[in-house]
Amino acid sequence: MSASVSPAEAFLPFVRPSIDEAAIAEVGKVLASGWITSGPKMQAFEEALSALFGGRPVRTFANGSATMEIALRIADIGPGDEVITTPITWVATANVVLTVGARPVFVDIDPRTRNIDLDAVEAAITPRTRAIMPVYLSGLPVDMERLYAIAARHQLRVIEDAAQAIDSRWRGQRIGAFGDLASFSFQANKNITCVEGGCLVMNSPEEALRAERLRLQGVIRTGMDGMDVEEPGGKFNLTDVNAAIGLAQLAHLDAITARRAALAETYFRCAEAAGLRDLGIGLPLPLDPHEATTNWHMFQVVLPVERFAGEHPLGARAAVMEAMREQGVGTGVHYPPVHLFSYYRSLGWREGMLPHAERIGRGIVTLPMFPAMRDADVERVCATLSKTCKRLFK
Repeated sequence: MSASVSPAEAFLPFVRPSIDEAAIAEVGKVLASGWITSGPKMQAFEEALSALFGGRPVRTFANGSATMEIALRIADIGPGDEVITTPITWVATANVVLTVGARPVFVDIDPRTRNIDLDAVEAAITPRTRAIMPVYLSGLPVDMERLYAIAARHQLRVIEDAAQAIDSRWRGQRIGAFGDLASFSFQANKNITCVEGGCLVMNSPEEALRAERLRLQGVIRTGMDGMDVEEPGGKFNLTDVNAAIGLAQLAHLDAITARRAALAETYFRCAEAAGLRDLGIGLPLPLDPHEATTNWHMFQVVLPVERFAGEHPLGARAAVMEAMREQGVGTGVHYPPVHLFSYYRSLGWREGMLPHAERIGRGIVTLPMFPAMRDADVERVCATLSKTCKRLFK
């Protein structure tokens, strides 16, 4: 704990998973059963997820990167193909496109939503484009009707990077309950977690069968001892240990989503009281509940880094994050723009190509958000951020 934090104010991380006693007990049962890899708990988890997504086929995986790689392979995307995506994402979104031999094509973001700009998507389509991969930052969906209209017009697959969007909705429909291929993550900081894990929602039993094969080396079993491989796969299966945690978490999904929405409301109220908007700090987009409903996976602000008046070798955001940490408040960065990472620069991407993503990528900060937080914690975060920014920005 920092010396500047009182004993009554323990360090507040930007995220903390909640694993209850019921989940711990279920893990104990799996460990005691003697069957700890993929088995009945994994199957039960897949059935529960399928019910959540309106009966669509669902298969679980070891992580949410594997789900996207498998989605690309199900869509038969490979060398010579292009996939349009956003640079404001975890780098896995682009990395998996490279993994299958295709080329990620970054387009700029809508500065209001911080999601991919659908105008830019349509402008970037070429004869080599095979898919669009939108990312629902902080759980906020894009305009789903327009997304799928663009895809239909150009005969493209849609692979939704919905890693952060479990229980988000578009016009009342849960993300994943409609559309094409939808990938979700259950990594440790997600709204529900398996510690590590993910799932892919698909369109048909045939796609689900192929996903099953690809997640375990491509193996096809017949009879007692028959085995064949028609195409190579990976080692991406989810264990029953992870699935037991996921099942227990899924039972609380409604309550988790409701609590996050309440915390977001408190954030907006406390942000106004603390004068964050007056300081030039960008707050999340107020939502029209008849259009998009987010699960509030994260509460993110954008700092006015161009007005930085302090000194720090790593710049404005690092100065703010360090000062917040010293006052007992953790923060995160989700995300710096992928196209400016060294490897992607080697592919030809440069500063100035995607100005909105670059500006927001320099200033975006994730504030603490998890169901166990109290309203008083939110007030403390906003007050601390306000005090810090008054000192560091002119």
